[in-house]
Amino acid sequence: MSPPVQTPDQTVELTVAGRAHPSTWAVRQRHLIELMDRAALKFTEQATRPDGTLIWRTQWTSMDGTDNGYEAFLSFPLFYLLGGGEHLDRIARREWDAITWQFEHFGTVDREFVTGFDWFHHSESYTYIYYLALANPHHFIDRSRALRYAAMYTGEDPLAPNWDPERRMIRSPLNGSHGPRTTTTQVDWDYHRPILAHYLAPYEDLPGADSTDPLFKVDWTDDETFAKVLSQINARMIRGDVPLNLSATSLVTNAYLYTGEEKYKNWVLDYLSAWMERRDQNQGIMPDNIGPSGKTGELMNGKWWGGYYGWRWPHGARNIVEPALVAGSCALLMTGDFSWLDLCRSQLDLLWALRREENGEIVVPARHGDQGWFDYRLPDSYLYIHLYYLSQSAEDRARLDEVFPTRAGFERLPEDWGASKAGICPPNAWFAFIEGRNPGFPDQIAASTYHCVGQSLERMANDHTDPEERECYHFQPLNPVLPEGLIQLANGTPAAIYNGGLLQAHLRYFDPVRRRTGLPEHVAAQVDRVGADCAGLTLVNTDPVEARTVLIQAGTFGEHEFTEARITDSGKGEQQLMIRGRYLRVQLGPAAQARLELGMRRFVHRPSYDFPPLG
Repeated sequence: MSPPVQTPDQTVELTVAGRAHPSTWAVRQRHLIELMDRAALKFTEQATRPDGTLIWRTQWTSMDGTDNGYEAFLSFPLFYLLGGGEHLDRIARREWDAITWQFEHFGTVDREFVTGFDWFHHSESYTYIYYLALANPHHFIDRSRALRYAAMYTGEDPLAPNWDPERRMIRSPLNGSHGPRTTTTQVDWDYHRPILAHYLAPYEDLPGADSTDPLFKVDWTDDETFAKVLSQINARMIRGDVPLNLSATSLVTNAYLYTGEEKYKNWVLDYLSAWMERRDQNQGIMPDNIGPSGKTGELMNGKWWGGYYGWRWPHGARNIVEPALVAGSCALLMTGDFSWLDLCRSQLDLLWALRREENGEIVVPARHGDQGWFDYRLPDSYLYIHLYYLSQSAEDRARLDEVFPTRAGFERLPEDWGASKAGICPPNAWFAFIEGRNPGFPDQIAASTYHCVGQSLERMANDHTDPEERECYHFQPLNPVLPEGLIQLANGTPAAIYNGGLLQAHLRYFDPVRRRTGLPEHVAAQVDRVGADCAGLTLVNTDPVEARTVLIQAGTFGEHEFTEARITDSGKGEQQLMIRGRYLRVQLGPAAQARLELGMRRFVHRPSYDFPPLG
């Protein structure tokens, strides 16, 4: 068939006829969507007051916890993007406003943004607004917020001077609507002192330090010890830049996706380049502390390690590599240039070069301190999976093959992955499915999601806690809206990196009848193959009575382009269609289903939150 006369913004249409018995995975997918539609209402009723505020304590003292408020409902707009009911969008917007108001009265939010905290926690909450933007890019208040938030980091907001344009750095690890924080108080830390007493000590020269044990702890609950810890934190950690701040790039990219303005892209690329230069000046290792004058180790006696959320404390290498991956993925999205992932690659390669064998397993260091590299662990598979998914390059595939040659255990899912952090679903089992190693994944993720939803409902039913005693993370394990596994299956993606990542996928769905994002009612989708230039998709209309129409977009943000489609449907057999555009409209007859092999070019269009033509 000759290529049609078509521009990238025109839509190719096709009709699938003939009836077929729907596969079990399709029926279960639709059942889970209907189940979570109902469970969302039950959770909202139990967790919130009539005004939408969380039924929580009336006083808040810690600088931590605001993110947990937003995380309680973070999955609602994500589920709406999959195809959740219209009430999910209404609730998600109401809760964003109500929780923002609630924490403004607690004093941790001002001008609708956290006053001053780190990007480990900012990144956990502000993915919420990225999902809201995908749900409705024309919501004026959301758009206005996005531009105001970005201005707090690009230097355009004089009330939030977080950005130092001369030194190309964010001025403190603690930042927000009040600008950089350069001092913390006992009140800021009191809530977490008992928890931090179980972490390794932030410094190696604290009273009671055991020089023979790099993982030694100190008692934060002891006032004398804590006074010393607080003094050192304020003297060494709170002024200057840290790699964790790279997660702010997704907030600025969020503004770009609304406007397409080059200033936002340029800021992201400039900031990411600054960290690449710091790495190059430090023998290939990203330093974890940049002083107020822009010098590495300025407040740490020249050490490149020891910064806030750095190579040593509190989590180690993850908070170096993950923000580099988030920033690189944003830069790739806006430019189509895969080399922006090199900062992340270089740090993964650094850790792999330091590997050793322990108890028959290959482990890599998670931390660095005065004694050198320590705390050896298994490599973080999700970082390699996300990296390879984005690039689809032979280079990153070779990294995966070298670090995880057998993919041992990838097929397994944690029994109760929905019990924390709004239900992060590890991508290992999905990736094994995409590779052809885990053919049972569609049924596995349906059963696992059903189990996790049930567990959340059970925890809700048994929750009789006093609101004044509820922990900051109280509501997250009670939330039964857990769409991440279904997102993996339907959209062909490992899903967003929880700490600040944008939802990048090969495919996205729209309902042209209801003129909204997400799968139409009764339609199920399964992506079983993704590549550098392709995706394999099965669509099923589980409704035997009515036809359903779904519009497929190439890329979450319309950044990709279809080149061809080979269709095997339940009525006509196989046909081939040449495409040169971003959109494909498929009309599925009653009980019809189709297999589509889609060719595509990736990262060839300017990404945007804009909807495709749905008329």
